[in-house]
Amino acid sequence: MSANLRAVIVVDYQNVHLTGHGLFAATRALPKHHTLVDPFLFAQRLLQERNARQKPGMAAAVLRRVLVFRGQPSPDHDQDGYARSLAQKSHWERERRVEVTLRPLKYEYLRDASGRPATDSDGRRIVSGPPREKGVDVLCALALVRESQDPATDLVILASSDSDLAPALDEVRNLGMAKVETCCWYDEAQRVGYQLHPTDRSRPVWNTRLNESAFRACWDPHQYD
Repeated sequence: MSANLRAVIVVDYQNVHLTGHGLFAATRALPKHHTLVDPFLFAQRLLQERNARQKPGMAAAVLRRVLVFRGQPSPDHDQDGYARSLAQKSHWERERRVEVTLRPLKYEYLRDASGRPATDSDGRRIVSGPPREKGVDVLCALALVRESQDPATDLVILASSDSDLAPALDEVRNLGMAKVETCCWYDEAQRVGYQLHPTDRSRPVWNTRLNESAFRACWDPHQYD
């Protein structure tokens, strides 16, 4: 293993963005698109905070890659959202260490009396309720395990508070290839955070807590409208 830990950060984007937006009292009232997280700024701040909290003599983590997984609106139902997601992906990937994977959001549709999807006057299916992410957690889990087995990686950090990803933490730890850690937003005033734990809590993994100041420092200042 090198003197520094070559780190890959796997980002469950919607979880990271919305958890941070809703956790802090001063930010939850803001429009969600005002608190978009720039993946590279997030990775930089995360590693800065992580390294600062290590004991003297412990290896520092240096960024190798940031892998971002995110739902993508349908061009049929949300043309503006679809275009913004592509623009954001393009902008974020200007930093060569950032890779953004978009997975189509899942939509539910109204049905008529016969049980078939109802359509509007133009013959388009009518969406019922907001869309949901489908399969993003699986992509995050696969990436975490895959990257942990890459000889060029010493450390994988999972950025998510989704408990469905706990088995992925277990698997990486059991494989014994790369180190695995987590991170979470943490409200210092309320002492509230959403840390993801492995299934076996008797063997904790390192978690880096990021406060409101860190959340604000990660915001993407670029305008996509």
